[in-house]
Amino acid sequence: MILTEEPWRTNAHRWRAAEELGFDSAWTYDHLHWRGLRGSPWYASLPVLAAAAALTERITIGVMVASPNFRHPVTLAKDVMTIDDISAGRFVLGIGAGSPDAGDAAALGTPPLPTGERAARFAEFVELTDRLLRTPLTTHRGRFYTVQDAVMIPGCVRDPRAPLAIAASGPRGLALAARYADAWVTMGPTDWSRTHEPAGCLAAATEQMARFRTACARAGRDPGDLDRIFVSTGWAGDPLASPKACLEMAERYAAAGFTDLIVHWPRPSGVYAGDPAMLDRIAEEVLPQIHRL
Repeated sequence: MILTEEPWRTNAHRWRAAEELGFDSAWTYDHLHWRGLRGSPWYASLPVLAAAAALTERITIGVMVASPNFRHPVTLAKDVMTIDDISAGRFVLGIGAGSPDAGDAAALGTPPLPTGERAARFAEFVELTDRLLRTPLTTHRGRFYTVQDAVMIPGCVRDPRAPLAIAASGPRGLALAARYADAWVTMGPTDWSRTHEPAGCLAAATEQMARFRTACARAGRDPGDLDRIFVSTGWAGDPLASPKACLEMAERYAAAGFTDLIVHWPRPSGVYAGDPAMLDRIAEEVLPQIHRL
């Protein structure tokens, strides 16, 4: 996970290095600002991902995750189609319902929605985005969105569309992931006040995995056909403490059923602070083992 907190001229090397070190994918968050960095520099995710797509050749790149808090399906789909073209089909669209306290909606003057309304809006957002990316011409009249003759030509490089990675933890979100997603995403616990250590985080993610598998069964899909992505946060432990720590975390989450582990590029200070040289050691010492999990 590479944060968009630096100008491209000083951030580009991270995307190139992620590819050169042999990592499978590189991601960035999609917010107008991020947590405690609200008063600090913060650049838009999709232009950065377009630049990263042009800079790299092999690595999968993705947004983690776009949400209806400030995205509209039509403009988002057009951006996705474009980045998918620039990347020659290496782009993954991560989407989520959007945190009510992330600040993105407030920046647009949009009042927060009750939980049920957010879930209903997200369901329409997912269904409409999926249709737009698959269909040359879309008209839609729904509860939250109206679209008239939206043109998506030539469409995505991948057939039938760029992959969707849906972040979900509740029953309605998991049902959407089971129906529409190419990958499911979680950070584990949704109530951080009750989970303060790695074992609790793993237990929460494992329980979510069980519910995800149930949702897939109800949707008639094999969960093994979807990537299952865990985004490591501070509560999960520090995977960049050492190569051994990274390997052990990857082993724990692979045993729980996850196919991918996302870690944060080390920052100079504050949240996710660390030494970027650790990524070189991880790539050299344990990445081949992680790839075999």
